[in-house]
Amino acid sequence: MPFISSAFADTGTVAGFDVMAFLPMVAIFVLFWFLMVRPQQKRMKEHQKMLSEIQKGDEVLTQGGIVGRIAKTGEQYITIEVSSGVEINVQRAAISAKLEKGALKSL
Repeated sequence: MPFISSAFADTGTVAGFDVMAFLPMVAIFVLFWFLMVRPQQKRMKEHQKMLSEIQKGDEVLTQGGIVGRIAKTGEQYITIEVSSGVEINVQRAAISAKLEKGALKSL
């Protein structure tokens, strides 16, 4: 008659915690980080850099699809000239892309 039942025998766990059962969760988290979170953070940094570098005279595209040339810049708002004499104010964060010089003439 054994004094230690098979239920208490060494099964590779530490105080009821099975390391091998936890390993797939860690792998999924790491995979999620490198495929989803990290690229998004990189895009956000590039967008913030682009927004901080825009200046008067740059041609930009807004998130709403409006294309124009920057007439004035401020802390939070930018004035965009969409046609000669027609200016609109947009939030700085609404600028989605900086266009190449001369892009407005090709439209």
